[in-house]
Amino acid sequence: MCSSNSEWRSAEVSTGTTIIAVRYDGGVVIGSDSRASMGGVYVSSRIINKVVQVHDKIFCCMSGSLADAQAVTNAVIHRLNFHSMQMGEPPLVQSAASIMKEFCYNYRDELSAGFIVAGWDRKKGPQVFEVSVGGMVVEQEFTIGGSGSTYIYGYVDAKFKTGMTREQCLTFTTNALSLAMDRDNVSGGVVHLAVVTEAGVERQLIPGNKLPVFHRI
Repeated sequence: MCSSNSEWRSAEVSTGTTIIAVRYDGGVVIGSDSRASMGGVYVSSRIINKVVQVHDKIFCCMSGSLADAQAVTNAVIHRLNFHSMQMGEPPLVQSAASIMKEFCYNYRDELSAGFIVAGWDRKKGPQVFEVSVGGMVVEQEFTIGGSGSTYIYGYVDAKFKTGMTREQCLTFTTNALSLAMDRDNVSGGVVHLAVVTEAGVERQLIPGNKLPVFHRI
């Protein structure tokens, strides 16, 4: 724990987060909590939106050091816009994940941030990628990350099923985030969600008092 005001005020701001994405037939659902902490002790913000649109139909979620994650995300947005102008068409989801992997790998000794990249493109439809600290990238049907993810591995392993509908994915995602936010002291606030399909993007915000409750003390 930080021992003085000066120490905690200078502590690194962390997303101290829970992030998740899941693919279904026709789209993806990607979501996160909204809390940021300092030194893993003090809540510095309750309203950080960690579901970031990096291109028209591509989103990322970030975990780890907030400054590092925002720097990488801004760089990826710039690269994707330039790539799209060069190619004359929207970028692929895998291209976004590869660019993010490149930054995370090249600066692995300086960065402390992990990401989920999810979206829809004309070539492969809906896709979900995990880009870990250090630059490893893996495509998955669903993935979770951040400090809160350690509390919900049992839930997501038990409840995930291939072939889920859009509504089932929204319920799965919301329940997982709610459970993590209830147990993880540095996850919390509201839930930000984005549903990405060929038709476009739908954003949802669920206040903390509207989240499902699974137990009461």
